[in-house]
Amino acid sequence: MNAEFSIALEIFKNYPLSREEVMFINAQFEMVEVKKGDIILHPGMSAEYQYYIYSGCLRSYFIDNYGKESTIQFAINDWWISDYTSFFTTEKSVMCIDCIRDAQIYKISKSDTKILYRTIPKVESFFRIKLEKAFANFQKRILEHLTLSAKDRYIKFITNYPDIEQQVKNYHIASYLGITNESLSRIRKSNS
Repeated sequence: MNAEFSIALEIFKNYPLSREEVMFINAQFEMVEVKKGDIILHPGMSAEYQYYIYSGCLRSYFIDNYGKESTIQFAINDWWISDYTSFFTTEKSVMCIDCIRDAQIYKISKSDTKILYRTIPKVESFFRIKLEKAFANFQKRILEHLTLSAKDRYIKFITNYPDIEQQVKNYHIASYLGITNESLSRIRKSNS
């Protein structure tokens, strides 16, 4: 990455920022390189950070009492990820976040996020709009999970997220869709 790179300009590309604002925002983020297989959040930890994905792929997932994984979210370039229940409250995390493709991410703490909100109000507006969209998408996903067949959920997934399917393993997709690997294979065969 060249010396002119600015995470502030990358994240807030549609927001006009002064040079001072860019420098202030850049100072709040820390770049982290993560390798495939690295876990950046375990259940029982406090989610102190939210993560902006510059490159690579991460996922958040929940492990039930029987050891079954349920993928909650994938995060690729220009997406955000955290255990937001823990990040926005004092609760401990119930999710894991791991790296499924080598990634370069930028983390920002809860306290630094609040400093940005107070210092640069348009940043608070940016995050509010992102959270509104994320909440709407999560609600839509829950309703689709309750009402759509496994095949329809898969078709919707590959239509909405064509870039993700190429980056993740089949069992990750199956766990995101709430189906078995075998069911996913059958759906793919009948879809081709």
